[in-house]
Amino acid sequence: MTVEQANPAHANPAHALPRSRILGTGSYAPLRVMPNAEIERIVETTDEWIESRTGIRRRHIAAEGETTSDLAAEAGRRALQAAGLNVADLDLIIVGTVTPDSPIPSCAVLVQKKLGASEIPAFDIAAACAGFVYGLTIADQFIATGAARSVLVIGVELLSRAVNWTDRTTCVLFGDGAGAVVLGPSSMSKSDEPPRSSPPGILSTCIFTDGSLAGALNIPAGGSAHPPDEEVLRTRQNKVHMNGQDVFRTAVKQLTASSTHALKASGLTSRELDWVVPHQANMRIISQVSHRLGFPLTKMVLNLEEYGNTSSASIPIALDEAVRDGRIQPGQHVLMCALGAGISWGAAVVRM
Repeated sequence: MTVEQANPAHANPAHALPRSRILGTGSYAPLRVMPNAEIERIVETTDEWIESRTGIRRRHIAAEGETTSDLAAEAGRRALQAAGLNVADLDLIIVGTVTPDSPIPSCAVLVQKKLGASEIPAFDIAAACAGFVYGLTIADQFIATGAARSVLVIGVELLSRAVNWTDRTTCVLFGDGAGAVVLGPSSMSKSDEPPRSSPPGILSTCIFTDGSLAGALNIPAGGSAHPPDEEVLRTRQNKVHMNGQDVFRTAVKQLTASSTHALKASGLTSRELDWVVPHQANMRIISQVSHRLGFPLTKMVLNLEEYGNTSSASIPIALDEAVRDGRIQPGQHVLMCALGAGISWGAAVVRM
């Protein structure tokens, strides 16, 4: 399945649907930090092995009693503050996560409650690491059609409770965190923002799914096919399972392809990009994608060593950090790309 959208505003401004733009970013990571040395005491591995194989040095772990919706709500508050908006301004909340507080209601419902939002729609997307790109694509279309004016898109995961801590191939990879953006029409701007000759906005998005690869990265049990029983818990079939080689090959291929696709749809080339914010999965994957795109690692926004793989949260966390520290400036072109369970993947090109 493929969905792609090049906002017509880029090609034909006179007859275009409104372009959506990022009004503000926010992120939140739990206070507890788990370095690789701590994992050495849990499974048979070493700090050197983890860093050389993945690029990860540490990750953040949620405190006891801290929930996915807690992380998401805090990131959402910070994004709203950065956008200069109040929760009353929101028309829609979209949350990308595969680790909700509970099967029902959705995490977005709990975020809505914790933010104190009105009776606006709120729903989850279960596209794993691609969840934020999927959410961005959906929110963009809500705004382009006029169905919503302000949309909060959150990527959040609490994967420390979904991994098998006796499986060194997966437990070393993941961390907890949340990132968020507020989207609105390009006509919306903050009061202190200078006018720009070239309007900001989402220039293109594309999303894809290949269900034939569903078994490469999944949580095999815990749903209707294999309800959680004693055997499921004993064999840890309710935890993350991954075929690393299949995921690696697919990630390199499809992240490169979708990024190229989104660039072409936006009318830009890699030379016109200022930054790439990739899903922070594995440094070897990112290096391969960098090489194939012909885009230097020095222009990749990377925080993998600090957070590990936070799945759907990784892109918005990295984006927020780069905006707040001044690396990403207004008017710059940014490519975002991600691949996760499904297998689902996608990319987006944005003028900030």
